[in-house]
Amino acid sequence: MNQHTAGRSRAVWALVITSVAGFMAALDNLVVTTALPSIRKSLGGELAELEWTVNAYTLTFAVLLMLGAALGDRFGRRRLFLAGLTVFTGASAAAALASGINELIAFRAVQGVGAAIMMPLTLTLLTAAVPPARRGAALGIFSAFTGLAVASGPLIGGSLTEHLSWQWIFWLNVPVGLALLPLARLRLTESYAPDARLDIPGTLLVSGGLFGIVYGLVNANSDGWTSPTVLTSLITGGVLTAGFVRHGFRAKRPMLPMRLFRDRAFFGINMASMLMFLGMFGSIFLLSQYLQGVLGYSPTEAGLRMLPWTGMPMLVAPVAGMLSDRFGGRPVVVAGLVLQSAGLALFATVIGPDASYASQLPGLIVGGVGMALYFAPAAGLVMSSVRPAEQGIASGANNALREVGGALGIAVLATVFSSQGGFESAQSFTDGTVPAVWIGSGVVALAALAALLIPGRRSAPAPEPAAAEKLVRAAA
Repeated sequence: MNQHTAGRSRAVWALVITSVAGFMAALDNLVVTTALPSIRKSLGGELAELEWTVNAYTLTFAVLLMLGAALGDRFGRRRLFLAGLTVFTGASAAAALASGINELIAFRAVQGVGAAIMMPLTLTLLTAAVPPARRGAALGIFSAFTGLAVASGPLIGGSLTEHLSWQWIFWLNVPVGLALLPLARLRLTESYAPDARLDIPGTLLVSGGLFGIVYGLVNANSDGWTSPTVLTSLITGGVLTAGFVRHGFRAKRPMLPMRLFRDRAFFGINMASMLMFLGMFGSIFLLSQYLQGVLGYSPTEAGLRMLPWTGMPMLVAPVAGMLSDRFGGRPVVVAGLVLQSAGLALFATVIGPDASYASQLPGLIVGGVGMALYFAPAAGLVMSSVRPAEQGIASGANNALREVGGALGIAVLATVFSSQGGFESAQSFTDGTVPAVWIGSGVVALAALAALLIPGRRSAPAPEPAAAEKLVRAAA
């Protein structure tokens, strides 16, 4: 096998392995939502405990993302990817076997730990394996899987619960994880960041800060924004995060150098990503319940009717990736965010107790195309805005901001929903959902404005000396 063929094979395997792993980690953000009634019937638990089956994963996932990236840079990205995948797979099996609600919550938290180690390293490993000329298309396919997982979580969770049992939400991960482990060991190339060291003060500050912010957000709707617990968490998290920012400016070798945010591309795509997830996560959370609770669809029927939205990334994202290679990522991302905002607005105009599916289709299709156009080049813009040695921590920072955005979106839009409506009747649910989805549309429009900060096509960041970036090919 010549060098070109070997390199192409390595790139294809890296794309398959990282895409499937990223799909699993992203899927588990929302896959439990439609299974909560069945989990409550099987394991018991109050509403707050059921919410924590979702929040425990979100919390540990968001808090530890940057630490996972830093550990990979220091001890080997493939090695830590394998460790994270092992933890995630084992915790999935344990969650399926849980005999009580508290056990399930604990294992969901461990799942989040594994995903936080695994997820930021997928982009770094893929970027290292794919030649620059084909990187946009590869990252487009990877992003299509991630976007599909986020949007189809309620469908997959509902279908498995309806036709098998809620345990299969977690059993699904086990054979996939067991198949990926040997493939990752044999087919991925090990890499390290040059002279990487763990930033202990920075790790403690960012972990504590993200914990406070996300913990406060996931409890805001149930406890109230002005409750002592929520206020203390948000204020403490904000102070620690501010300390982390200050540390990033002053320390000699910080975990996340704040100078990266002086780059318009890095700042613009990260702000756009956070706002996109804020608007999209909160809207999906409400719309999936609207289709079931108001229009009377089963979880499977609701998921199938959302396919024009949720399935579109699989069709459009690879093409969008090639377009970003040719024209640059900014116009594709901006167009995607504008269309996603328009799709949510179209949906908000037709929401009602008896809305027909035909009236929903325009919003679903436009939103689906927009989501695909955003996801395809977004990952490439993050990775191309920093030097190779900084790609691991850049990926971790971007994923962390997206998770915070998602948690904030669910908290804010659920609060809007509760203040304007409720679960008492179909009309009440509609009254709460319409303004929330309009706000979601507006937030995604702000994300489009943030994306305009990204410069047009430009050269890659200046490379570091050749000796700095060491790629170590592991023995087969």
